[in-house]
Amino acid sequence: MISTSDFKRGTKIEFRGEPYEILDFQHVKMGRGSAFVRTKMKGLRTGKIIEETFSSGDKVPKPELEEKEMQYLYKQDNLCYFMDTETYEQVPVTEEQLGDSLKYLKENMNVYILYYKGEAIAVELPNFVELKVAQTEPGFKGDTASGGSKPAILETGASVKVPFHINEGDIIRVDTRTGEYIERVKG
Repeated sequence: MISTSDFKRGTKIEFRGEPYEILDFQHVKMGRGSAFVRTKMKGLRTGKIIEETFSSGDKVPKPELEEKEMQYLYKQDNLCYFMDTETYEQVPVTEEQLGDSLKYLKENMNVYILYYKGEAIAVELPNFVELKVAQTEPGFKGDTASGGSKPAILETGASVKVPFHINEGDIIRVDTRTGEYIERVKG
C-alpha cells in the first residue's frame, strides 16, 4: 500500500482496478477542514489522463507490475513488435499504448516493457536516446552567436529544436522525457 504522503511524480498506483502513474500532485490544507491531495494521473493501460482527489493519509494499492527488457523490432500497421531478449518471444504493443514514446523508438533499441496482470501495457524508454538528424535548414556563419535554435526532423520523425550549428546527418542526444535537444554526439 502507498500512502498519499508518499506520492511523487512517476509513482505508480492502482486505482479502481487499473494501474495509473502520477503525473502531478498537490497537498492542500484548508483552514478548518482536513487536508487532501489533488492528483493528476495517467492510465497506463488507456493513456487517459484523469484528476482525482484523495484524503490526506489515504492508502492506495501498489499495482503488480512486471518489467521486462525487450528489443524493438519493427512496426506493422498499428502495432509495434518487441522481442524478449531472453526467450526471443515477440510481443505486439499498439501505437496508443506507446503514445509519445513512438517518436523516439529506433529499430534494435532496448527498452523496458511494463506488464500488468500478464498484459503488455506500456513502454519505458531510456532517458536519453541518440538519433540522426534527417532534415534541417543549413546553419549560416555567424548564427551561433545569437544562441537561437531551429527545427530539425529526426530519423524517427520526431521534431526537435536544435542549435544553429547542427546539420543533417549529425547524431544528437535527446531527452525522451522532455523531447529536448541535449548535445551533439561526437562521431
